Amino acid sequence: MAGHEKKLISILIPVLNEHDNVERAYHGICEQFEKGLGENYDFEIIFSDNHSTDGTEVKLIELAERDKRIKVLRLARNFGFERSLLTAFRAARGDAAIQIDCDLQDPPSLIATFIKHWELGHDIVVGIRVSRKEPILLRVARKSYYRLVTKTTPDLNILENAGDFRLVDKSIVDRLRLINDLHPYMRGLTSSMSSNQIGIPYERDVRTAGSSKFPVSKLFGFATNGLVSNSMVPLRLATFTGMLAFVISAIVALYYAATWLLIGQNWPEGFATTTLLLVSGIGLNGIFIGIVGEYVGRIYEQVRTRPITVVEWTVNLEDPVITNQLKGAKGQVYL
Repeated sequence: MAGHEKKLISILIPVLNEHDNVERAYHGICEQFEKGLGENYDFEIIFSDNHSTDGTEVKLIELAERDKRIKVLRLARNFGFERSLLTAFRAARGDAAIQIDCDLQDPPSLIATFIKHWELGHDIVVGIRVSRKEPILLRVARKSYYRLVTKTTPDLNILENAGDFRLVDKSIVDRLRLINDLHPYMRGLTSSMSSNQIGIPYERDVRTAGSSKFPVSKLFGFATNGLVSNSMVPLRLATFTGMLAFVISAIVALYYAATWLLIGQNWPEGFATTTLLLVSGIGLNGIFIGIVGEYVGRIYEQVRTRPITVVEWTVNLEDPVITNQLKGAKGQVYL
């Protein structure tokens, strides 16, 4: 691109207690641009710190003071991974934004391949995980979940085995700035806006420092958010299951009545049957009330129009980069 202005690539790295990984991630990204990408592209690294408590913020400030290409967003509290990531996307200035984890389990060496396919016209380039180094039960659960999401919410356009490692074109990043969802599901949200998405298979490395921020309990919550935020299927499932339970109960009642009228069968009082029906009915009611409650709770949170995140402070991030910002009394930025 001699004689032309270089395109800017925004590298987005959400962090939470990653003190041992941030410098390694910084050098890993820089290395890729020093190898040849730097001839045609400039880059910025945006760290979205989800209120770390292990000194990660101090490490980020040190890095940002050494290299002005590093931007830091420090959230006022832990707003969750998805909202932290959406905040990072909103702050991105690049012609394309690449999301990557701080632990570098997703190899930075794939960035050049992502950019190549982006230049060919793809507005989203997603890393497809060929294999996972995790228990087989968890792998089966993941695969089943993404098949369920694909079948029930085809509008999301999620590729099977797609992770968070992805390149997103500026046109989609601009649309993300208009999103005001307190429960964003970023994988589905970005893919649903794509008109020309492609997946790139790769082997995911093992974590070498720090600990995973997604235990099974959080993965379950993440999966629930993915379904409830983007699909009416759970509500419809509740309706159909309730109808099925009613039909089965009616058939059983007719059977008891027919045998009593036709053959004079005297049935015992049926304590066990009554108890079973009562317990199953209470259980089903609890499940469905819970499903409805998830939706009602989200509606309640959304109509209050609260900010998605509160940014406590920033480093090397100019105010004009963040659109529609509101300054608080103590200088916080509400996004």
